Amino acid sequence: MTLAVGAIAGFATASNIDTWYALLKKPFFNPPNWVFAPVWTLLYLLMGIAFYLIWKQPKSKPRNMAIRFFFFQLFLNFLWSFLFFEFHHIALALFDIIILWVMILLTIILFSRLNKPAGWMLIPYLCWVGFATLLNVYILNLNVR
Repeated sequence: MTLAVGAIAGFATASNIDTWYALLKKPFFNPPNWVFAPVWTLLYLLMGIAFYLIWKQPKSKPRNMAIRFFFFQLFLNFLWSFLFFEFHHIALALFDIIILWVMILLTIILFSRLNKPAGWMLIPYLCWVGFATLLNVYILNLNVR
């Protein structure tokens, strides 16, 4: 499921990499384009495993809440690709990714209460989204006046 979300969002991203995105001014620490696909693939795999560990927990209010938070952050993740790459709304994408980072953090907390490894598996995702947020800030500042 998480890989499917990533694949669909990847189509919006891929169609703009060599056109609109290539023309943007980017900070010196922007990774090369080839880095993003393997990193996101690994992160989506970890997210899927973490979700599975929570999904197989006995049904309870905390489990259901954790699942709801997971799906909300996944939606925000999906939305960011379209806001940034498809619609070129860099500022709105920044707003989305900030909320996404907070939702990932809350999801980690909720997952950790149910299954510690599931929570830990989302830490690289939180770090990468933090880095992506920084990139988004710099790209906004360098390109929007």
